Amino acid sequence: MRLGMKRTTPWLTIGIVAAIVGLLTVFMALLYTWQQAASVAEREQLQRRAEADTKAFADDFNREIQGAFFNFQVDPSKIAVGDASELQERHTFWLNNTAYPTLILEFVAFTSESRAIRYSNGKILIPKPPDEETNKLREQVENSQRSGPIFNNGYTLAIPLHHRNDKVERIMIRRTADEIAESPMDLPKAAGFVVVFLSESVIKEKILPELAAKHFPNGDFKVAVTDRSGQIVFQTAKLSDSRDAKAALLDLTPDHLIWVANRESLPPKRTPGGSGESEVVLNQRIETRTVTPSNGPAKAEGGETFTIQMKQAGESKRTAVISSASPLSDSQWQLDVEHAAGSIEAFIRGERNRNLAIGFGIYLLLLGSIIAIVYSSLRAKAYAQRQIDFVSSVSHEFRTPLAVIYSAGENLADGVARDHGQVARYGDLIKGEGKKLTAMVEQILEFAGARSRKKQYNLAAGDVSAAVAKALVDSEPLLKEGGFDVETSIADSLPSAQIDGESIETAVRNLIQNAVKYSNGTRWLRVSTENGGGSIKIVVEDAGIGIASSDRKKIFEPFFRARDVVDAQIHGNGLGLSLVKEIAEAHGGKVSVESDPGKGSKFTLVLPQS
Repeated sequence: MRLGMKRTTPWLTIGIVAAIVGLLTVFMALLYTWQQAASVAEREQLQRRAEADTKAFADDFNREIQGAFFNFQVDPSKIAVGDASELQERHTFWLNNTAYPTLILEFVAFTSESRAIRYSNGKILIPKPPDEETNKLREQVENSQRSGPIFNNGYTLAIPLHHRNDKVERIMIRRTADEIAESPMDLPKAAGFVVVFLSESVIKEKILPELAAKHFPNGDFKVAVTDRSGQIVFQTAKLSDSRDAKAALLDLTPDHLIWVANRESLPPKRTPGGSGESEVVLNQRIETRTVTPSNGPAKAEGGETFTIQMKQAGESKRTAVISSASPLSDSQWQLDVEHAAGSIEAFIRGERNRNLAIGFGIYLLLLGSIIAIVYSSLRAKAYAQRQIDFVSSVSHEFRTPLAVIYSAGENLADGVARDHGQVARYGDLIKGEGKKLTAMVEQILEFAGARSRKKQYNLAAGDVSAAVAKALVDSEPLLKEGGFDVETSIADSLPSAQIDGESIETAVRNLIQNAVKYSNGTRWLRVSTENGGGSIKIVVEDAGIGIASSDRKKIFEPFFRARDVVDAQIHGNGLGLSLVKEIAEAHGGKVSVESDPGKGSKFTLVLPQS
């Protein structure tokens, strides 16, 4: 007879789980697609922001330098006679409009003559000619004009001075590289210069740090300023080889110069009988960033233009279009901006990977949760099936001794057995079957108490060998009935351990009963104890049917019975080994099994020494 219910494959459960996993996978694919699109949009937005902030940084810095440069374009005729009034007015005006009044350390104004006006330590000084220092400075300025009005590594400005009646003979308009004129543009010769010495410490320790904090306040970007030779002027952190945005610094393009706009620097159109000052600038429309007038041939690299429109009352506009060179190629300093992650691309890639990792983690978590729930439900279903099998098995186990007891009692009551010896045999039979019932009930109660955690173990220093010997004595009738050859090796000098003697006896009896039950006709059994490794081992060996490898991890689970055991109709309820495991763990120990199918099994109960 085969016990247990037929197990069917849960196709509905598998289908539902597969559908949910499929939906989660589709959502994960959509998340990946959305994340890719969002990364592209975020990269473009961040790139535009970096370029805008870099330009704003450069504009603010260049505005300060431009203010110093264009503000001091005074009349050279006054400088020639030692008149410092206009220079003083310009300096006072600059002080009232700049955020960094200590930017200018000193300035020197001179014409073709030797006389010079010097401003230093807040005072205007007019040295007498000849002045050797002024001659050296003039020579240095004239040499610097070949490369531009900024020299001394960016900390000195050479401002050319022109007489008010100087006019530009020709204006070059450049649209494409093919239309560049080969002849130079003739510019008026400078009648003098104002040389402005800027404070290196103010630029490095105040202006640049404040602008960096203003335009890149959150530390998302690293900022560095380098000169033409590649030397670091200022940096918030070391940059790598990549650059997310660049801008030219020390750029003298007349951009954003509303507060220092020098309208008199433009050549006036004089009218007959007029004063020459009736020219009104109506519009200055800047179309480029840099303006680089040159006395040499025009360059072909990326020129740009700006337009200045002027109008005399009642007349049409006059427009002058002036060509310029590439800002970065002619700039003294260069502003480089890089994202703190190494580049904007690296930052976006890291953010994308992080978000995808989070999404994938959530996907795996949901997937794992579904699998865990399904596994738990299937395990609960299997456990419920085992309980049903247990009830069926116990009912069958109870039915046999009860039937024997009922038959023997009925024969005694009906007077079938009248002989004294026959009555005694009936009595022994009833007594034996009653013991079987009592043992089964006790085992069930032991298991129920252990599973409910209400079982109380009275742990005390005890002799493990004595408990094993007692279990052998209790199992002797069963062993004699089966005709077993029992080998024992009980050590006499085992160390004491904290044990509940009755529970250890129960565990050993269960192991012996299992060995008898699954002996498969081989009547051999060995029980031994040994000491080693700080623990006491109780070993029960048999030469029975053995246990399949697929069942070894399950035999200690409640109600589990191997399929081949059920098919062989070997009586049992699946509680014995689970009870042994409960007892072992309650003592702080463990139980293990070694087995070969067809050759027998070896159970080892390990208890810690006290």
